[in-house]
Amino acid sequence: MAGKAAKVVVTERQWAILDDFRRSRSEPGWVVQRAAVILWGFEKRPNQEIAVEVGLDRMAVGLWRRRWRAAWDELTVWECTEPQRLREAIRETLRDASRSGCPGTFTAEQVTQILAVACEPPEKSERPITHWTHNELRDEVIIRGIVANISASQVGRYLKEAVLRPHRRKMWLNTTEKDPVVFAQGVGTVCETDRAAPARQAADGTRTVSTDEMTGLQALERNAPDKPPRMDQVAKQEFEYTRHGTTTLIGNWDVVAGQMLAETISPTRTEADYVAHIDQTVATDPDVPSIFVQDNLNIHWSASLVEWTAKTCGLEEPLEEKRQVRNSPQPSLAPGISV
Repeated sequence: MAGKAAKVVVTERQWAILDDFRRSRSEPGWVVQRAAVILWGFEKRPNQEIAVEVGLDRMAVGLWRRRWRAAWDELTVWECTEPQRLREAIRETLRDASRSGCPGTFTAEQVTQILAVACEPPEKSERPITHWTHNELRDEVIIRGIVANISASQVGRYLKEAVLRPHRRKMWLNTTEKDPVVFAQGVGTVCETDRAAPARQAADGTRTVSTDEMTGLQALERNAPDKPPRMDQVAKQEFEYTRHGTTTLIGNWDVVAGQMLAETISPTRTEADYVAHIDQTVATDPDVPSIFVQDNLNIHWSASLVEWTAKTCGLEEPLEEKRQVRNSPQPSLAPGISV
């Protein structure tokens, strides 16, 4: 007589990861199969029905439901304390239990050395590539004598288990400020300005606007219109295009509203362009005080901008030398314009 199936409990984040596993075309088959078992168990479907769907027998389905139930408390702890590792913890839960048998082909030291090579830039190995591939990495660890032989797919599995992606890059910006104290003060000022933005807006309507530019944007025109998505087909975009030069975006980000405000798109990014941009931004609501958060690009503290600010605020003091303006404290300019 069949017993009562183990109750399956899944959090929202766990469900999203399991569903991703179930739909994946790159995960091993056992991950896809067992993720489906857990999700259908969560839907309270009987084991026999799940077994037919995934190609297991009823006893195996019951086994994986019980294993999930036993591991759920620990998975919840992972989710609360180290959510970035939850995906790997779920994959380990779905993995077969350790068995006795032949030792692994590669030692832990060898695997660690393979991962260490993956963290090095390829040029250090005198390879004419910018990103490691599994094949290049396999060739390098064999040349170095770390292993006598290994397949590219095995290298890929080690990278995947270690969550290493040497083929990917993420852009970041290194500061040119060499004094760590000055840099920390600047970061603190920006953070405090953004943090106080909601309270300032609630008190007197002050807008806090973060401003920056993106240059060299290609103006491309596709040579044929896009084709809309259809059943089992994604939308299609024409490969060929016509170039219309480049353009520049000067954008404003309303810190409180979380949306773009009065952006400027123009062929150039000159001193005059930036003054016109600030002018059109203030003109969207001239009676509201505004604070602009910006970097030290030369057009952000130009003589033209100082003159525009003085004229807008009704100031009649003589214009200082440019180098003195740059090194002097940045004032808050009436009627509520700060730059």
